[in-house]
Parts: sequence; structure tokens; C-alpha cells
Amino acid sequence: MFEPLSKTVGTVSKISVSSDRKEILKPLIDYIQNKVDNQLEIRLNFICTHNSRRSHLSQIWSQALAFHFDIKNVYCYSGGTEATAMFLKVAETLSKQGFQIQKLSENSNPVYAITFSENQYPVICFSKTFDDTFNPKSGFAAIMTCSSADEGCPFIAGAEKRFPIRYDDPKAFDGTDLMNAKYAERSIEIASEMYYVFSKIKK
Repeated sequence: MFEPLSKTVGTVSKISVSSDRKEILKPLIDYIQNKVDNQLEIRLNFICTHNSRRSHLSQIWSQALAFHFDIKNVYCYSGGTEATAMFLKVAETLSKQGFQIQKLSENSNPVYAITFSENQYPVICFSKTFDDTFNPKSGFAAIMTCSSADEGCPFIAGAEKRFPIRYDDPKAFDGTDLMNAKYAERSIEIASEMYYVFSKIKK
């Protein structure tokens, strides 16, 4: 893992997760543990409305932290109920926290390659619907990262399990003096919870 990112992970590791959030995260831990115990691939699809902020942060941190804890066969995805674009501030925030980011296209829905370690395949990020051909069709966990997607999509085709793990939208602070701080805060919150999840997996 890149040294600046390792430092961020070190900070994240010291953040305590509340008992209420631990209860919310436990079913996901159990799902991953069951896959590990049975030597099965672990496919996690993080779903939000626009696949622009929270779902990407969750996907990227989960992939990086699975690597950090040496949990094998973890494949993280993200999607929305509609496609827009990965919000630029998400890429900027992750870059400041130690990820290396390469923008692969310049269209209205850019493709990013987000790398956490020199020899690991980058996480490919762009906005897409949860059932896009880029995402798995079956045998995955649907992790609902926002209330509108969770409530608006009662059924996710192909999902083995569904986990509502919601986060507040940093979009509320777009264009304000708090924007940078709130995006960084949300990213670290997500990282701390995904750190907790993967720290509980017994190999």
C-alpha cells in the first residue's frame, strides 16, 4: 500500500465505531466471513442513487482495506439507480488521503483508475446503474449506502443478500466553506467502518 495511504489507514484504525453502527455492520461481517470460510469469491456492490459519491467511496475503501487485511477474492463494485458521474471532489478527496488517481477519459461521465498499491490492479470507477454490464449479475451482496436508493429499490436482481449501510450525503455541503472538510470527513467515516468490517474477518 502506498505510504501516504498507509498513514491514513493508521489514523482510521484508531477511530472507534459506535455500538449502533456495529449492529448495522454485523450482518455484512457475517456474510463475508461465511464466504471466506467456504473459500468463495466475495462480491460487494455498493449502491446509491446517482453512483457519484458515497457508493464510490465505499467501493474504493472496501477494496483497499480488504487488501490491507489480506482478505482474498474480494471484488468491490458500485452502481446507482441512475448513472450521472463520479463527482470530482471524491477523486480529489481520495487523492489527498493517499490513493493514486488517473483520469482515463474526459467525457461527461469520466472513467478513473484509482490505485492503492504499486502491484495491485486499480479500482475502475465511473457512474453506472447497479445492473450495468460492468457489475456482477448474481452471487453478490447489495450494500445500500443511501436511504433513497434503499427505499426506492425494494428488489435488486441477482443479489444474494441486501445490507442497508447508509451514510449522509456530503453533497449537502457542495459550494460551501465546509465542502472540503465534509467530503474528507465522510470518506474517513466510511473508511473507519470498512476497516472495522474487514478487521473482524478470520482467515
